[in-house]
Amino acid sequence: MTQVRETVSFKAGDVILYPGVPGPRDRAYRVLEGLVRLEAVDEEGNALTLRLVRPGGFFGEEALFGQERIYFAEAATDVRLEPLPENPDPELLKDLAQHLSQGLAEAYRRIERLATQRLKNRMAAALLELLETPLAHEEEGKVVLKATHDELAAAVGSVRETVTKVIGELAREGYIRSGYGKIQLLDLKGLKELAESRGQGR
Repeated sequence: MTQVRETVSFKAGDVILYPGVPGPRDRAYRVLEGLVRLEAVDEEGNALTLRLVRPGGFFGEEALFGQERIYFAEAATDVRLEPLPENPDPELLKDLAQHLSQGLAEAYRRIERLATQRLKNRMAAALLELLETPLAHEEEGKVVLKATHDELAAAVGSVRETVTKVIGELAREGYIRSGYGKIQLLDLKGLKELAESRGQGR
C-alpha cells in the first residue's frame, strides 16, 4: 500500500512560522514547490534575510528540538510543503543535517559580504542569488526577477531608501533595468564581476 504524503500549501506573502518558542502545532517542513524566505526583524521593523529555502530544502527545525526561533518564515512565492514527522527516521535526519550544513555555509557567506563588501557589490550578489530561485523568469531574452525594493533591502542588510538609490545607480550603469516589483538583468557578466569584488562595507 502506497503511503500518501501529507502536504500543506501557502500563498505568496503568507507567514508560515513566527519567532518564539515553537508551540505544539509548530512543525518542521521540507519545501516541495516554491520558495520560502527566512527573515529576522528588529524592533524598528528593519528586516534581514537569513536564508532562502528552495525545493528540497528544510526549515522550522527548531520545532523538532524545542529551540526558540528567531525568524519569520514567509512564502516568497506560492509554496507546497511537506510537514516532517515529530520523530524523523535516520535517513531523513541525514538529509536534514546536510541541509543545515549548507544553510550554515550560506549564512557565513552572507556575513562575509556584510563585513567586506560595499552595498553596491552586495546588491549584485543578491540579484545573482535570486537567479537560482522561482522568482526568476525570462522576458525578451533577458532574466527578470520578481523582487521589491523592501525585499532587496532585507537581502543586503540595508533600508529601502538606500537600496532604491543603489538600484538607480546600477540601472544608470547598464547592469539592470528596474520596474515596478521587478528587476531585469541586462549585464550578467558585469554583475558577476561586481559581486566578486571586495571593498569596505557600509
